[in-house]
Amino acid sequence: MPFCGSIVAIVTPFANDQVDFAALKRLVDWHIEQGTQGIVPCGTTGESATFSHDEQHKVIGEVVQYVRGRVPVIAGAGSNSTREAVSLAQAAEKLGANGILTITPYYNKPTQEGLFQHYKAVREATRLPLVLYNVPSRTGVNMLPETSERVNRLGNIDAIKDAAGNLDQTWDQLARGVRVLSGDDGMVLPMMALGASGVISVVANFAPKLMRALCDACAAGDFAAARRHHAVVVELAKHAFCETNPIPAKAAVAALGFCREEYRLPLVTMTPDKKAAMLACLRKHALLA
Repeated sequence: MPFCGSIVAIVTPFANDQVDFAALKRLVDWHIEQGTQGIVPCGTTGESATFSHDEQHKVIGEVVQYVRGRVPVIAGAGSNSTREAVSLAQAAEKLGANGILTITPYYNKPTQEGLFQHYKAVREATRLPLVLYNVPSRTGVNMLPETSERVNRLGNIDAIKDAAGNLDQTWDQLARGVRVLSGDDGMVLPMMALGASGVISVVANFAPKLMRALCDACAAGDFAAARRHHAVVVELAKHAFCETNPIPAKAAVAALGFCREEYRLPLVTMTPDKKAAMLACLRKHALLA
């Protein structure tokens, strides 16, 4: 089945600079209970850039084993090195993931042909469905709709996680037959109104039931309800991205009692005034006691 609905790019709990697997499992259970429809371990929201390959494999394997098929597990397995992206994708397949989230190569800013060849190599290296990830604000490169269409024609491409922030580009991709998942919490409603199939979400880390309700309302065409949910999600998203992701999201998850507020450098704890404002917003919407 295609990946759809509310999918969380889950934070990675740490304790004394080690992955806190007990906390991660509690989070997985909570997300499934709250209606989250897919889990992405080792995405950028999971601080995967700070992982060794062994740690990444361990996290993916533990999440797959603990989820036990209750929802799809889409493993983060991207790199700005095609060789490394291929290796990570193959490892995720061996570990039992249901799909792979693979980001456009960052920093080296490949051409559109380079992007196509990168994804072609990953596509040929695994039988798992791919979710392409386009987030120009973080990578410095924008994969154009004609390129995502070329990649889609390779087959077994589930969707593109679209965080380009451009509805014209989203519409162009959909018109070309490319399935889209929103990569921007504040754009879920308009993107799903255009035909996107859901979201890979940061806000779902601390408001999973709300994000599921928004996706369900959009999918059902109930845009009166969707607008009510959207208003809250947009407010939460402003706080979730007031500092570098995933700093606020992890601070919110820690406030809910699921993990320690611990990051790996170069990420640091949230500034006190912004954290207080975010927690006040969570209390306002009855997400935090």
